[in-house]
Amino acid sequence: MAAIMVAIIAAVVLFALRSGDYLVLRNGDTKEEYARFRVSEGDEFSVMFIHSVNQYPLTDVYQIRGHAIYVVQTIYYNFGAGVQTEIEEGQKLEIGENGEMIVTGFDREMPYLSYIVGTVSDHTLTIHGEEISLRELCGRNSKVEFSCEHKFY
Repeated sequence: MAAIMVAIIAAVVLFALRSGDYLVLRNGDTKEEYARFRVSEGDEFSVMFIHSVNQYPLTDVYQIRGHAIYVVQTIYYNFGAGVQTEIEEGQKLEIGENGEMIVTGFDREMPYLSYIVGTVSDHTLTIHGEEISLRELCGRNSKVEFSCEHKFY
């Protein structure tokens, strides 16, 4: 009887440890899963790439809130196509130590978040302090969809 109780407790603990929210990266066309990363409420991750026109780095920062992805900050060094040129209500623009423009104050859920991995320059995912090359993980010119998924095991 004790062995059965130990097995049940072990199964419950394993289930609890594996269940939770995950940042999932999938192929935008085939829906094949590239990777999944365990995340918790308030965790942040970022995607950095070199802007194709002005050739400066651009970093988008996201946060996990309520099992969803929210954009919280954008960091860039120069204006270019697709880069924010006006500050919206509730947003704030600061200049960083190295001259970077840091826009905060977003409060926008990103129910559909995707990037097309660069053919010339890489896209880099940073999560839990680890930098991951999306070119190496997904391949050049891949459409990568990001989602926050709750998984029960």
